[in-house]
Parts: sequence; structure tokens; C-alpha cells
Amino acid sequence: MLTQLLKTKIHRASVTMTDADYHGSITVDRDLMAASGLLPNEAVVVADCENGNRFETYVIPGESGSGIIGINGAAARLTQVGNKVIIMSFVLAKPDEVEKHTARIVLVDQRNRAIETIDQPTRVQ
Repeated sequence: MLTQLLKTKIHRASVTMTDADYHGSITVDRDLMAASGLLPNEAVVVADCENGNRFETYVIPGESGSGIIGINGAAARLTQVGNKVIIMSFVLAKPDEVEKHTARIVLVDQRNRAIETIDQPTRVQ
């Protein structure tokens, strides 16, 4: 049996652009990708803190230091520039991997720069 666990979360990033005509995905600043451990093409769930919309997409790298959080394709209709979003990815873990798993949480400032990184162990204390 596998258990789905949080891998990484970028908490309350600001949407900087939307492009409904782009072929899909979320563009994330490469610096945030590195801080969080997100990979190009990795599947993510995005939750909009302003309107409650949630959607799945995949990550494409944006320019380092740009602070870009760009919502592309049809998902662009589910949010708007300035909205705060939570970007999450998940892993499937075998029972022996659960105790060793640690989720990475990245808190950002108003310009989508990482200001704090929290490594959250999965094990129950």
C-alpha cells in the first residue's frame, strides 16, 4: 500500500500573470523551484486563496529572480493577477519510506522571493 504525502508547498505566492492562450501549465521562478524542490514538468495542485478554486497542472521554469507565478491555459480563468495561491506537489511513499519523509514548505514575501524554508517531518511524534 502507498500513502500520498505532501512533497513541497509554496505558500501564498502572488499570481503575477495569466495567459489563457498559452498551452497550459504554471510558470514558477527558477529560484522558487530550487528552494522548494519542484521539478520542470512536475504535477502540482494549485489552490487560490482568494476564491477557493483548485486546479491541477504542471510546472515550467520561469526566469530566475523574476518572482513569476504565471497561470497559463484554461486555469488562467480560475484566478487573476494579485491573487495568493498555494502550490503543492505530492509523492507516493511505501510504508518504510513514510517515517523518513520530510515535506518542504517555502514561505514567500510580496515579490515571491523565498523568505523561510520549513522542513516538516512526516513521522507522528
